[in-house]
Amino acid sequence: MEAFEEYLAGINNPQHRARTEEVLEWVTKKYPNLEPKIAWKQPMFTDHGTFIIGFSVSNHHMAVAPERAGMIHLADEIAQSGYDHTKELVRIRWDGPVDFSLLEKMIEFNIMDKADCTTFWRK
Repeated sequence: MEAFEEYLAGINNPQHRARTEEVLEWVTKKYPNLEPKIAWKQPMFTDHGTFIIGFSVSNHHMAVAPERAGMIHLADEIAQSGYDHTKELVRIRWDGPVDFSLLEKMIEFNIMDKADCTTFWRK
């Protein structure tokens, strides 16, 4: 979590900061082999130098970005979750629950699907 200390400190709303910290800490503990880092001013996790999942915060939600391939692969689960989403990210409202099983599926898919990936982003 040390990689995210400055980012978390910059989140002014204490509830948003606590929720973001909870999610980042969950990923860190569940996937200790992933590298936590800040890139493009956002917290993310990588595996052997390739992007796995990223997060960002706004006034109304925390955004989760598993890359477009992850969004396509999990389209049904994302739709069933009730989360607002785009082609690139899922929005978790601050006043709603975090579906950790969906996050797990996103991360597991990217770890498996990008096991042989040699670039940061999919080509």
